This record gives sequence, structure tokens and C-alpha cells, in this order.
Amino acid sequence: MKDFNRRDFIKNSAMIAGTSAIITNPLFASAYKDSSDEIKVALIGCGGRGTGAARQAMSVKENVKLVAMADAFRDRLDDCYKNLTTGKALDGPVAKRVQVPEENKFVGFDAYKKAIALADVVILTTPPGFRPIHFEEAVRQNKHIFMEKPVATDAPGIRRVLDAAEESKKKNLKVVVGLQRHYQTSYLELYKRVIDEQMIGDIVSARCYWNNDGVWVKKRESQMTEMEYQMRNWYYFVWLCGDHICEQHIHNIDVINWFKGGYPTEAIAIGGRQVRTGKEYGEIFDHHVVEFAYPDGMILDSQCRHQPGTVANVSEHLVGTKGKATEGKIFDLKGNSVWRHRGKEDKDPYQVEHDVLFDCIVNDKPINDAERGAMSTMTSILGRMASYSGQRITMEEALASNISLTPDAFTWDTLPKSLPDADGFYPIPVPGKFKAV
Repeated sequence: MKDFNRRDFIKNSAMIAGTSAIITNPLFASAYKDSSDEIKVALIGCGGRGTGAARQAMSVKENVKLVAMADAFRDRLDDCYKNLTTGKALDGPVAKRVQVPEENKFVGFDAYKKAIALADVVILTTPPGFRPIHFEEAVRQNKHIFMEKPVATDAPGIRRVLDAAEESKKKNLKVVVGLQRHYQTSYLELYKRVIDEQMIGDIVSARCYWNNDGVWVKKRESQMTEMEYQMRNWYYFVWLCGDHICEQHIHNIDVINWFKGGYPTEAIAIGGRQVRTGKEYGEIFDHHVVEFAYPDGMILDSQCRHQPGTVANVSEHLVGTKGKATEGKIFDLKGNSVWRHRGKEDKDPYQVEHDVLFDCIVNDKPINDAERGAMSTMTSILGRMASYSGQRITMEEALASNISLTPDAFTWDTLPKSLPDADGFYPIPVPGKFKAV
């Protein structure tokens, strides 16, 4: 990483967490001086989240048009296009704003470059393993960006995102990352009370959870290459997903980072596969329990679990010297309620992300979530490293790791680095033996 001192970054992280400062450069300032100017959008990654993000982008008040789509799989692209242009979509503005001719539908590993070239704004919603190269290319082509979390699955990917994030600031590009709690009224109101008004005093401990049954599974078909199978069943392969501690639990971890105003310095953890052990679950764990330590000594106890039939819990909890905060509520140390968010959410935070992005583009307001998204992703990766290895790992060690999970090339015949044995089972990390950094 050029001119990047990791030790200083971690040391000073509290000063930069949650910020979206932009270095204004007239050369790359927004050209949209008027909301009537047409803004062309490209969708990269046409799965369920991509379809939702495109629908939200096409629902903003600005004059937007979806002009290009890209995906590795033609069937995913076609399904997405159908969902955006038929059925219920016809009742609102979305279908009218989807104007993607056949020649602007791109398929394959390099499809993203062609779609990005046709747009002013790009939506990056492929599996997370591809996010670093897609984000780099969008920044290189001077595009404004919405990208889903997590933004990478390994430390080399995070470093690429951080480098591209610096470049995006210099170019005055607007970047929103899909950690939507930052755009949710109840969380913003809670932040105001906890941080601005200090209603719970100094934060001295925290807990967060993403415990539930788990998600979908895609079956292997006989004609699939190994690359296609892993990409179709991407949630269960670390190079694509990052494990569920990164793909889902990042939301809760990011909230603690946000309220704490910084990132952990180290982690120690336990984890494994106890229930979800079939070959269809690839190589990821079904539970992680992580203890993150922050620079001032505060401990975050973090849990995530994918085990059907167990207690569900998706939440964050803060304990301060004067009280406790959780899910739009504040209590004193005796458990008495002292504040509660009583209003309904003004708007779906998934929609607000896009409303804010396009408003900032049109009116040239500063917004750039890339660095924050990268470091909360890195926090999740740190937790995974500690869980897989059973070792205490520092953020500095984790961020400096040169272990790359991505394949050496992107073709349908390329073999990913993790391969099944003769019975179809993938190697699983063994704590105490697995090398994480």
C-alpha cells in the first residue's frame, strides 16, 4: 500500500470513524447541477440484492435511468430484468426508468467493465469477493458508487478497497456502502442521545448478535464446473462470502464501531461447524463467538450463529458509566427507561441510502462511506481469522496479511483455491492448526 502506515491508521482510527470527508477537486466535481439532468446507472450483480438495489435507485426523485446490466450468469440477469420491468414494477416509476437494450446486457467475468463505461453511477452487488476489483474499476472510470457490504473477503482485498477509497476522495466521487443502519432514523436518533448528549456516559462494554437459522443453499448440478458451483452457492465459500460473520454480522459489528468511534486492536475467538456440517455448506463455520478489544480496553462480545431451531437474536447493546442503550431505547443503570424512539421509521433505510446518494450527486454534497465500510469489513475478517485459528490476532497483523483467498484467474475452468475431496467435502479450518495471517 502506497504511503499507508497501518500502525498510524489503527492508532488514529477513532478520529476518522464514521466520517465522510471529501477532498474537493474541480476536475471531478459533479456535473449534475440540476435534478432534471439525466443520471445513467449501471447494475453490476443481478441477484436478489442487486434487484432490490436497482429498484431503490430507480425510486429516487432525481431523473435516473438504468442503462446497463452485468452479471456472470445470463439467467440471473434475465430474472432481474424481468422483476424490474413486469408485474408489480409496472405500477410505479421503476419499470419506466429501466431502459436497458439487449446490447447493454453484459455477461461474464469482464462484463462489469463494459457496463461501468456506460454509466454515471454504478451499483455493485455481486458476491463480496468481487467487490475490490469492481470498486477499483468504478473509481478508475470516475463513477459515483453504491456498493453492498462487505466490501472484501480478505486483507489484500481490503487494502485494494482502501487505496481506491483514497483515490475516490481525490476525485470527489460519491460513495455509499450498504450498511443501512447509518441511514435509519432510530439508529441516528439513538446515536444523537448516546454520543452527542452522552446520556449513558462513557461506553465501557458492548455486545452484538446475529443469531438465526441461516440462509439458502444452492445444489450442485452435474454440468457445473467447480467455479460455477462455488459462485452459484457463493454464501458457503470464504473467498466469495467471507463467512457469515462478514456477510451478515458485519451490520452489528459496524454499529459498535460507529458508536465507539473506532475499531478494535485485537480479537480472540472460538467457532466451528457443529450443526451445519453437510457438504452443501461448503467450508464456512456455523458459529463464531468473538471478543474484540478496543484501544481504550473496552471489550465487545460478539456472537453469530446459523443453527436451525435455536434462539434468534439480531441486536446491539451498549453499556455506559451512566446507563445502557439498545435498539432505540436507553435505560439507567437500575433498568429504568429514560428514552425511547417512539416515531416510526420515516422511510425504509435501504431506500434512504439511495435517496442520499443521488441527492449528494446532484447537489455536489460530500459523502464517502468507502473507508468506514472497508474497516468494518476488516473488523469482521479479524473476527473470522481469530475464530478459524484459535489465536489472538491484532488488527495490525490481520490488515498486513498477504493471504489471498481469490482464484488466480477468473474463468469457468479455473479451479478455486479450496477444492472438495473425493466425497465432495471441503477442508474446514481447525483451530490451533489453521494459519490465518
